[in-house]
Amino acid sequence: MFFESDNSGPAHPSVLAALSHANEGYASAYGSDPLSAQVSAKIRELFEAPKAAVYLVATGTAANSLILSTITKPFETIFCSNRAHIHEDECNAPEFFTGGAKLTLVPTTDGKITAGDLEAKLLLEENRGVHGPQRGPVSITQITETGSIYNLEEIRSITGVATQYGLSTHMDGARFANAVATLGCSPAEMSWEAGIDCLSFGGTKNGLLGVEAAIFFNPELAAQFELRRKRAAHLFSKNRYLAAQMQAYLTDDLWLKSAEQANATTAYLAEGLRKEGAEITQPIGGNIIFANLPRATHKRLKEGGAKYHIMSGTLEGADPDEPLLARFVCDWSIDRAAIDQFLGLFKS
Repeated sequence: MFFESDNSGPAHPSVLAALSHANEGYASAYGSDPLSAQVSAKIRELFEAPKAAVYLVATGTAANSLILSTITKPFETIFCSNRAHIHEDECNAPEFFTGGAKLTLVPTTDGKITAGDLEAKLLLEENRGVHGPQRGPVSITQITETGSIYNLEEIRSITGVATQYGLSTHMDGARFANAVATLGCSPAEMSWEAGIDCLSFGGTKNGLLGVEAAIFFNPELAAQFELRRKRAAHLFSKNRYLAAQMQAYLTDDLWLKSAEQANATTAYLAEGLRKEGAEITQPIGGNIIFANLPRATHKRLKEGGAKYHIMSGTLEGADPDEPLLARFVCDWSIDRAAIDQFLGLFKS
């Protein structure tokens, strides 16, 4: 009954097996080993992008921040949602790695920015000469922090505005696989074909121990990435262990099957929550649910051993019927038996 985060689940057995295999013998360091080259080629094949530049790092924050630092000048501002992960959950890492660039927040109620709201923010910048920030890249999160999902037309409309103003685009794809599973599209259709220049292709939330791929669909944009990765202490000497995880992820579509499993169990959980009277507050785009439950229900669930985050309010309070907002996240490993056990607590 562990719904706190898809970061909290176990690694897939195939990933552990791949690591064990990669641990045999010797291999050249710093990504010059054959396995790292094979993984880069597999990612290019998956994305139908033969010229893409591909690099592996251990964390999503590193992938996002190093990509953004590579395509952003220190006197520019990055445009993103006011609920973006790079704003809310990365401890100013993008600002630090860019050497002082700022974030311009585009207001949103559901985590998704619109082309119109983006353009309105763009028009407020780069009109004060040397005295103000210059326009920098546009960054979107797929799936968003509120659990919503951009459809392909929404992505194209945003990247179209960015292109109109001569700006690069970045997608934080920590849950990229979950979005592909929901939309039923190809990785290419949801990335470079929709106008995305750079992507953080997530794996850690979807069954890997810890690896993300930084992908530049226009390799000219990647000129400084390797230097910035080394300077930031994110170049692994034993890169083959990152590559081994990603190799397992890409074999037999494990990346997609794991996401499909997480999405399916999330839908099953959502159905059960609705039957128990929970108010689902946001559209479910993949594997995240936001729901209001009475304080008394939360106490019963927590006492029964359920693990999840309460996003607003506290368990301490006089009114047992006061609704408190909770977030439930399913990873690939959660099965229906655990969900049934959790839903059974509503009746206990």
